[in-house]
Amino acid sequence: MSEANPEKEVEAEEKLIDDMPSPEPRRPKSDAAPEGSSAMRNADTTSAASEKSSEADSAQGAEAPDQLGQLKAELNKYKDIALRSVADLDNYRKRMAREKDDAIRYANASFLERLIPILDNFELGVQASKTGGSQSAVQDGMMMVFKQLQDFLASCGVETIDASGQHFDPNVHEAIAQEQSSEFGEGFVIRQLRKGYRLKDRLIRPANVVVSKGAPVGENSATLGAGT
Repeated sequence: MSEANPEKEVEAEEKLIDDMPSPEPRRPKSDAAPEGSSAMRNADTTSAASEKSSEADSAQGAEAPDQLGQLKAELNKYKDIALRSVADLDNYRKRMAREKDDAIRYANASFLERLIPILDNFELGVQASKTGGSQSAVQDGMMMVFKQLQDFLASCGVETIDASGQHFDPNVHEAIAQEQSSEFGEGFVIRQLRKGYRLKDRLIRPANVVVSKGAPVGENSATLGAGT
């Protein structure tokens, strides 16, 4: 019995070996990509990113000159506005200074305009007092006051416009009438009816005058006949 047992054991082991399933060979997983394909995808991704980056850089490079031109245009616009504002402010300051100077120079213009008619009437009174013939103390007093008034007006910058014998100037003369005159040529002042006054370079009142129309026609003919 001791000899049969080893044989049975060997048979049993061989049977067990035969009954055991044979191991299947290992296959690569279908979803596992080889190392070479992964490297290729990385390279493609890098190249695509570099292409996009280069396109973006080129687009930015194309837009840069346009943006620079817009910025220069806006800069010139605001510079022009600033220069105009400075010029307007300077003109405003000059105008205000000129108006202030005029206000100071002609501050008494309205007062002097009301005083001049009084001076005219006073002068008429002085002339009337001279018709009496005799020199009186009242007449002397009136002459003194009249001289003081004239000096006061002169100190304020008032000048008398003397038009007698002058050529008619519509800027400072006011023609009341025209007469024929053999003494004065056409367009000259024959006589002055009322004095004119100016304050510095501003006319306060024009002088009322009578203007000559020239010599009468008969006198012209006689002169021409005598000359021939």
